[in-house]
Amino acid sequence: MQQRLALLNPQRVEIMDDSKQHAGHEGAKSGGHFSLVIVAPAFLGKTMLARHRMVYDSLGDLMRTTIHALTINAISPDEERHCVLNSRRI
Repeated sequence: MQQRLALLNPQRVEIMDDSKQHAGHEGAKSGGHFSLVIVAPAFLGKTMLARHRMVYDSLGDLMRTTIHALTINAISPDEERHCVLNSRRI
C-alpha cells in the first residue's frame, strides 16, 4: 500500500491494520480492514470524493484483492497545520 500511495507524493502516510477488530466478519476472509491517514499537496482544493478517488486509483487492484475495507482521512498539508494549531489529532 505504501508504495502505491507514493504516487500521490504524500508528506505523511499512516496505515493501520484494523482486521483483528473484524474477525468473523464475512468480508474479513477476502481482504483486510485498514484505516489510512494521508497528507498530500495533491489534495489541496479537491473535494473529499475526489481525494478518495485519487487514493483508490493509486491503490488499483489492491482494492479488489488485499483490501476489503478502507477508512480514508485524506487531507492537504494546510489542513493538517490547521488541525495541529487547533490541537486536533488526525
